[in-house]
Amino acid sequence: MSADINVKSLKKNAFRVSKHRGETASRVRIPGGLINAKSMVRITEIAEKYGNGSIFITNRQGVEIPGISLEDIDAVNKELQLCIDEAHINQEERDKGFPASGTRNVVACPGARLCPFGCYDTTAFAQKMEDQIFPNNRHFKVAFTGCSNDCAKVRMDDFGIMGMTEPQYDPDRCIGCGQCVDYCKIRSVGALKMVGGKVIRDTDKCIGCGVCVTYCPTRAWTRSKEHYFRVTLLGRTGKKNPRLAEDFMKWADEETVMKIVKNAYAFVEEYIDPNAYESKEHVGYIVDRTGFDEFYKWIMKDVTPNEKCEVNNRLYWGGKHYDVSNNIKPVGVNDIR
Repeated sequence: MSADINVKSLKKNAFRVSKHRGETASRVRIPGGLINAKSMVRITEIAEKYGNGSIFITNRQGVEIPGISLEDIDAVNKELQLCIDEAHINQEERDKGFPASGTRNVVACPGARLCPFGCYDTTAFAQKMEDQIFPNNRHFKVAFTGCSNDCAKVRMDDFGIMGMTEPQYDPDRCIGCGQCVDYCKIRSVGALKMVGGKVIRDTDKCIGCGVCVTYCPTRAWTRSKEHYFRVTLLGRTGKKNPRLAEDFMKWADEETVMKIVKNAYAFVEEYIDPNAYESKEHVGYIVDRTGFDEFYKWIMKDVTPNEKCEVNNRLYWGGKHYDVSNNIKPVGVNDIR
């Protein structure tokens, strides 16, 4: 890396600091993981013309183009404009590339566009969220998954949005085969049972996964026209204290989800440590400092959840617990009584 390069500006422009002197990698944003063929061709052209001919697929569904000379950053930004336009990504100035990198690429599984288990169009919601929160240099990770299978691993993100459906049952179409009951037990939580040849759903136990809908041979079960969501909060990886997200809401509607994420940005602006490295203190660590009650107050400001929504206003995360005693002797065969 050249000594006269402004690393902060480089990273804000979505270029990665490289271990190879004089080189960088362009980080291409792909909201919701969906990109058209025209943009993929352009990325390939950039990789061959300015990079080392390779493309790296990131864990967050973006791509990186390595091997770019620092001198070619401006040229690469101009060529990336097509990708930015095609993805309808908000931009402050044309031909200058991506205007921020703190808020990471919004992740989404294929959802209802492709998957039979998907309860909603994950890509469309992810792109809508992208339009609300980007560009922004605050460190946030948001991910969408179509159902409780959680193929997108949203419990590792600050905000995880899981699709739910309220199964609609038509007893006149039911033939009492019991397939929905069996598959709910095998692939979900066992919320269904047969009573008098018809199916009863335990509404308290049901997680809205839609497995019954997928496996019903007569369409006695269908998905609700309303889309609902389970929201998980503040999962994270990292060195200090990795943890899985905890359930915060279930049966929430889209408007509620959008509002609480937007409000979280205001919370960070209020409480972020001004001395944090590049002002990118992770939202989870800010909540650890302020306490969850304060975070809850901010994210629920002016939010009136839909009538069906259930909210958990007390979240707790367990830490790591190791027995570090050096005096523990391994149990051997002769020690067993």
